[in-house]
Amino acid sequence: MPMKAPISLPTSTVGRNAVVAIAVVAAGAAVYWLRDILTPLAMAIFLLIAIDGVKRFIEERTPVPSEFAAATALIVVILGFFASIAIIANGALNFFDEASGVTTRIGPRLDQIIEDISRLFGVDTAPTASELIAQLDIRSYLAVFARQAQGVVTGAVFVMIYLAFLLASQAGFKRKLVGMFPDRTARGEALEVFQRVRGGVEGYLWVQTVTGALICACAWGLMRAVGLQNAEFWTFVIFIVGFIPVLGGAVAGLVPPLFALVQFETYWQAAVLLAGLQIILFISGNVIQPRMQGENQNIDPVVVLLSLALWGKLWGVVGMFLSTPLAVMAMAILAEFKGSRWMAILLSGDGEPYADEEEAKTPPGAASTRRRARPAEPSRRP
Repeated sequence: MPMKAPISLPTSTVGRNAVVAIAVVAAGAAVYWLRDILTPLAMAIFLLIAIDGVKRFIEERTPVPSEFAAATALIVVILGFFASIAIIANGALNFFDEASGVTTRIGPRLDQIIEDISRLFGVDTAPTASELIAQLDIRSYLAVFARQAQGVVTGAVFVMIYLAFLLASQAGFKRKLVGMFPDRTARGEALEVFQRVRGGVEGYLWVQTVTGALICACAWGLMRAVGLQNAEFWTFVIFIVGFIPVLGGAVAGLVPPLFALVQFETYWQAAVLLAGLQIILFISGNVIQPRMQGENQNIDPVVVLLSLALWGKLWGVVGMFLSTPLAVMAMAILAEFKGSRWMAILLSGDGEPYADEEEAKTPPGAASTRRRARPAEPSRRP
């Protein structure tokens, strides 16, 4: 009896694409299932890259000795991380304390706002604020808020633990790289990928930090000018949410005017805040940021939006913060392989995901005016 030929795996394009699609879905499910473990690790890696960038900035542009640059960068980043959590928590407590002192006039003010809005739409009988609030399950919202606050504290502890182990493992990174890539050419290509990923994340951090500081300075002056309470707290909130694409701008431009509606008896303060913040955000997003970004963030805007939705669904708020850096990392890695180069082209903003050697060495914040130069047939790994 003749033996049957062994079953061969599919080698067609359709078969390979099906296998890749299944692998992507399985990887997404694993990332979602392990989110409690992976989100602190991802944040720790993000902080590690930030520490490395601050260290090199200190070495190149400050008189601090190089042997103390790493310790200084570590202290700066960790203090900034915990200071952000403390400022938000303390500002939220002060906000609720002040709000509790003016509760007696918040109800009538909300009733007046609802009545005025109803008149604009021709509604004669408007519901009161107490009637609308009664339809909401306030207790469940408070429970969710308490769980989120507890999760932030717990997550911060795990982030610091992961960061400590990552810092300890840095010493053996070069030896591991040599062991993984004995060939010098392959090792150079791996270092090139790492440097491109690091440069993209550092460029993103630099642009968002500088533009966020400029936005906050203008927003703080505007809020102080109209007399909005807790202007410092709202300023810091605007800075933090600025790292979330799309949604950050919406929160920064709409939340302070909404609270101004409740605080003031007239509407002009909220109108001034709304118009002023929208102008500030428009100038920053369309004039300042594009000039500072240069070639650091060659990401398509649609990809930024999809990345925000994807990582927000998988990892929640942490995923929203890391959505753009993760998209930058994905494009840099995909661009190194011929089989995935087409995906990197789709992710890029101008269809050229490669940077030339001089641009790769451009420090964060120094926007390049040169176009990307890529050889016609780059020698990339298959």
